[in-house]
Amino acid sequence: MRLTAVVLALALVAAGPLAAAPQSRDPAQVPAGEYVLDKPHASLIARVPHLGFSRYTLRFNRLDGRFAYDPANWRNPQVTFEADAASVDTGDKDFDRQIAGYFDAAAHPKITFQSRALEVTGEGTGKLTGDLTLRGVTHPVTLDVVFNGVGPGMMGGGTRLGFSGTGRINRSDFGVTEVKQFVGDEVDLQFELEFFRK
Repeated sequence: MRLTAVVLALALVAAGPLAAAPQSRDPAQVPAGEYVLDKPHASLIARVPHLGFSRYTLRFNRLDGRFAYDPANWRNPQVTFEADAASVDTGDKDFDRQIAGYFDAAAHPKITFQSRALEVTGEGTGKLTGDLTLRGVTHPVTLDVVFNGVGPGMMGGGTRLGFSGTGRINRSDFGVTEVKQFVGDEVDLQFELEFFRK
């Protein structure tokens, strides 16, 4: 009996990833509803040129996001995404605090993105335009987005979907100018996001 239970548990674990695999990349197949970010399966990374020698990498450890989805109007998703400005992580805690100061995290704790429109560029790809707010300054940005698909959640429960994407901003547009002698102005963004339906 114990051996049977172990075999069954291993079978369920092995089946989990398969059961959770995307079943469609067609946005029209995504069920309507409210979706929230699966925070452990989300990441936001920023890269900035450092003295011309490398592209220094920053990661934000505390993220949140949600969107309301209507398959009949999927070209206009209402996406809200935010990063905790003080959660920047370079692997050096002293430097993390310094960068959070550049972001003025005490006065402006959240970096936010609010979508406005989606332009479809191919099968499962598009350009998502919206407003990015950093240090209390808001500018329009366009993100290149890949829809990775929709399918059941872990062990077949609920609905899960995922996106990958990239973007580029100029930090000076948002008043981050204190480090101009060390790093370039252009900041490359890379994100991986999974959402599940509430």
